[in-house]
Amino acid sequence: MHQQKLKVGMACSRCTEDGAILFSLLVQCMMGLAFGFWMAFNLFSISFIQDPAQTLCLVWVVEFLIAILVYSLFCKYPDQCSYLRAVARGLLSLPAGALVNAFGAIVLGAPVGLQQFPKTLHWSLLMSTFTFVPAACVYGTSWSDWNRIYVRLKPTGVTDFMVSLPAHGAVIGAWFGTWPMPLDWERPWQDWPICVTYGSVAGYIIGMVVSIVLSVAGDRKGLKTE
Repeated sequence: MHQQKLKVGMACSRCTEDGAILFSLLVQCMMGLAFGFWMAFNLFSISFIQDPAQTLCLVWVVEFLIAILVYSLFCKYPDQCSYLRAVARGLLSLPAGALVNAFGAIVLGAPVGLQQFPKTLHWSLLMSTFTFVPAACVYGTSWSDWNRIYVRLKPTGVTDFMVSLPAHGAVIGAWFGTWPMPLDWERPWQDWPICVTYGSVAGYIIGMVVSIVLSVAGDRKGLKTE
């Protein structure tokens, strides 16, 4: 009986700790996004609607620095990979992920041209920060892990949830963000990639919140089963 109570207490402690880790990550990432937009507007007097390229540049740089430093702490194979190596993998994944996101956006109808290039570049780097960088820092080149969380959609723990759900949220949010673009409302926020960015940021944050809920709920369900 005493051992059972001890096991329940340890499980409750783990559940609380996992929730706290995810909540801390959510707060840091949200603060990074907020600080990037705040810095663009207040320090450099840049409006996102009037100059989306420069605004996105500031936002992705701030968010990338936070993401790479935080997610590298959760490297899945610490015996095989040091913290600095995880950071290096995140650095290498940034341009690779940007290429994939830019290609996908162009295939799906994003405008092409020299005038649009800076906007697409910085939007793709932000999306890479949301999607590729966390997974590279945590899993490295482990194809089985990438396939499990992104293709098979089978996250199995707190780390999997905090990598996969925000990434899926960002992609789904970006897709929903494209809907107002072809409408003839003639609003400045309908231009590429303004509304798409709003959608991806909203989806990223929603994915973070959902990851907290599912992680805590999953731990409590496992606790009841025990």
